Amino acid sequence: MLISTAAFAFLAAFAVDTPTAPHPVEVRDILAWKHTQAASLSPNGQWFAYQLVPNEGDAEVIVRNLKDGKEQHFAIGEMAQGGGGFGFGPQAVRDPIFSADSKWIAFSVNPTKKEGLALKKQRKPAQRKTWLVELATGKKTEFEKTRAFSFNGEKATWLAVHRYGAEAAPGGVASPAVPPVAGAAVAPTRPQGADLLLHELASGQELNLGNVSEFAFNKAGERLAFVIDAQDQAGNGIQYRDMNSGAVLPLDSAKAWFKSLAWTEKGDALAALRGVEDKAYEDKIYTALGFKFGTELAPEKIIYDPKDDKSFPANMSISGNRTPFWLDDLSAITFGIQEPKKKKPEAKKEEVKQDEVKKEDAKKEDAKKEDVKKDVAAVAPKSEEEPDNPDLILWHWQDRRLPPMQQVQEMADKNFSYLALYRPVEKKFVRLADEKLRTLTLNPRMQWAVGTDNRDYERMANLDGRRYSDVYGVNLADGERKIAVRQARWYNGNSPDGTHVLYYQDGNYFTYDLAAGVAANITAKVGTSFIDTEDDHNVVKPPTRAMGWSSDSKFALLTDNYDIWQVPVGGGKAVNLTGNGKKEKTRYDQIFVLDPDERGTNLTKPFYVRSHGEWTKKGGIALVDPAKPGAKALLMDDASYGGLLKAKHEAVFAYARQTAAEPGEYFSAGADLAGAAKISDSNAQRKNLLLTPGSKLIEYTSAKGDKLQGALFLPAGYEAGKRYPTIVYIYERLSQSLNVFPPFTTAGFAPGNYTSNGYAVLMPDIKYTVNDPGMSSVWCVLPALKAAVATGIVDEERVGLQGHSWGGYQTAYLVTQTKAFRAAVAGAPLTDMVSMYSSIYWNSGSANQPIFESSQGRFSGGYLEQTDAYIRNSPVYHANKVETPLMILHNDKDGAVDFTQGIEYFNTLRRQQKQVIMLEYKGENHGLAKPANRKDYTVRMKEFFDYHLKSAAMPGWMEEGVPLLKMKEHLEERSKLVGR
Repeated sequence: MLISTAAFAFLAAFAVDTPTAPHPVEVRDILAWKHTQAASLSPNGQWFAYQLVPNEGDAEVIVRNLKDGKEQHFAIGEMAQGGGGFGFGPQAVRDPIFSADSKWIAFSVNPTKKEGLALKKQRKPAQRKTWLVELATGKKTEFEKTRAFSFNGEKATWLAVHRYGAEAAPGGVASPAVPPVAGAAVAPTRPQGADLLLHELASGQELNLGNVSEFAFNKAGERLAFVIDAQDQAGNGIQYRDMNSGAVLPLDSAKAWFKSLAWTEKGDALAALRGVEDKAYEDKIYTALGFKFGTELAPEKIIYDPKDDKSFPANMSISGNRTPFWLDDLSAITFGIQEPKKKKPEAKKEEVKQDEVKKEDAKKEDAKKEDVKKDVAAVAPKSEEEPDNPDLILWHWQDRRLPPMQQVQEMADKNFSYLALYRPVEKKFVRLADEKLRTLTLNPRMQWAVGTDNRDYERMANLDGRRYSDVYGVNLADGERKIAVRQARWYNGNSPDGTHVLYYQDGNYFTYDLAAGVAANITAKVGTSFIDTEDDHNVVKPPTRAMGWSSDSKFALLTDNYDIWQVPVGGGKAVNLTGNGKKEKTRYDQIFVLDPDERGTNLTKPFYVRSHGEWTKKGGIALVDPAKPGAKALLMDDASYGGLLKAKHEAVFAYARQTAAEPGEYFSAGADLAGAAKISDSNAQRKNLLLTPGSKLIEYTSAKGDKLQGALFLPAGYEAGKRYPTIVYIYERLSQSLNVFPPFTTAGFAPGNYTSNGYAVLMPDIKYTVNDPGMSSVWCVLPALKAAVATGIVDEERVGLQGHSWGGYQTAYLVTQTKAFRAAVAGAPLTDMVSMYSSIYWNSGSANQPIFESSQGRFSGGYLEQTDAYIRNSPVYHANKVETPLMILHNDKDGAVDFTQGIEYFNTLRRQQKQVIMLEYKGENHGLAKPANRKDYTVRMKEFFDYHLKSAAMPGWMEEGVPLLKMKEHLEERSKLVGR
């Protein structure tokens, strides 16, 4: 029997129409559940737009008129899955985009789910469209087969639409969805040009520019630069269009490849690269190009060709893997340099001819003996064949990086380039980086480059996790270097103008003035501590967080875990900008960035911060006026806030709010955020589903005496005095999720999936003790469970446990120490701390040793120094104590926790005759990416808990297992059950 009768009945229930009465969430509901993402306000504050995206299926763009409340809806096809975890969906989406004059909106449109599946079957490319909408009228203009679009900056008179090229990879997206990232890779030799359509917004007239591979408007939108990349390089070059007059002129042209267009912030200069083939090298050989625009139509052209410069390093060339840019003062053009890869020496013509004759003779001889070869292939002599090269990887104890890490970073190493610049006025090349100082930070505003050198520390850092570097300032005039900090463990970057660096040592923050060569302890006399006493890792005097800089680079902004402090970069009187945080136990943990062009926080005007109560868990947004220090709470209640937006030209704001009982929605308001109106709406999806009525904050004391909290989410239909089956979900500290709506998702354990189905979900805090990470979970989770039972909500006879990765480890360990749980599911768990310590974190290529000694593992040394602690905290060494039925998820390609960890625990438990099941999804990494696998795991996990905690019928796969030969049939029988 592969599946129980009860399970078949459950499957059959999915064949009927979706019920209209409120019901517990099912797989189809989870897949249809929608979240908001990519929210934006028009510059004039009249319009609000966002995407409403389901976990699986077709999405839409919604545009709302904030004056009259009317909405326009546009179907945009299927988006990539996102939004897993808690809160709102991902925000890293490029559109919808409003024009600078707030009259237009444009966005990408993907194939629908149905269309995408059909294209995949036909092995045809899935190409996007661009839609342009006139906001006042709703008039829509469609552009087919477009890979990128852009309004012409602040001018907002044109829309540029870049079409796909003639060639497209079968079975996938034909071309990038965004313009090629300048400097991302060496330009391929085949032409990349395609049509660039310029659509005039006012008139609707269109101009087609052919063979364009790359384009870029300056910020003002008055200038367009574009690259021509045509067949046979006919007319290749960079051209420029004046968007006011319509005049087009060439900036540079040659039988070459052009790439990496980069305008200055002011739009008064352009940088680019020109590459040519060289018979001696596999890589293209590049020249740096610069163009300065003045009052004349034709700009001044600067060409830097290294072959004409004797000061340029021998055997190197300008790299095509780094985008060039001008410094703001136009004193220099920056670019990368690297050693081009040489071609292998070509054989002489006579040798080539002889080889061709030999090959032809060999082919004829092979044809005569083909039948014989088939019979004796297994014993065919190899003596005359060229020997194969060994497939060797050499591991050496002195390697600074392990070979697996070198493999992971292979492409980065291949594409690495050293930062350099050219100063046109002096006609001077300046090399800023080399093998001694490889990593440099430089932006157009900076007066110095800042570099870090970890060569003396890298090997040890990859052993114990204590990562140090030496910090240097590099003079942009001549490349001279000045040491700023030796052996810095906590280097916090440079000021926006590049004059100072910020770092932390032994309990205090310091700055270093690169020009003066002076270091200053800037926090020694501040009336608070910047040591993070809440950090429970194996770290001595860890720092609290640096929150950034003032935009004028005069102040560092620091937090003591409660308040935000304004500290002068040269030392001096610090100002507590928020004022009441530590006193009232309110944490101000984020400064909202409302102007994407702003670098640092502008302290000449008020700014907004996110806040939350340390013990109340209330969330909010506060206003801070640097001229009158002290945070003014604008919003503060039993909710979570985020996503604060501001219209560019008006005092119109929008923010996102959610509670444990209400999914996230956006609200609009004025500068004081009062009287907000809801402007997004995902409520329609809620009416037919049973949802949690909210959450309850529990407090408890750990076995070590630490005061802790947990979030207890109530089951749908909760009745006071009634006890419910409960899942305890664990991963370090989770009580801060108290006021976050538990979403529906198939991306691992989802509390919402369970509260809708009559479970309570407890998410407690765990505080760790060094050398006892496993026991720490026992000392914290069991008291949390006891406190939750005391509320009268949790049925202590029906409690399950779930965690993934580090939470999976805690789950695997807890069941060796207690019988409090009726069932447990451990996802990708660490189970043997001894073997895990010296294994590889394959996703990064690092050994796990640094993680154990300086990060999540929380040990004070390796297992040779702390043998008892490693064994004491390893689930596998206590497997004989397990009484709880356990299901393990572990995938064969897990690059974070090696697959052998799951196998080792499974086999040990199996040998002990324990109830254990392991799910392995072939080819998956640390989590599940394939939608079918996500759905399957979601259903099986719930079936597992339903059987053990709700006395549901046991499915056949749990009772008897499924032989490999019958797995296909089994999965097909369950296809409807998992939403396929």
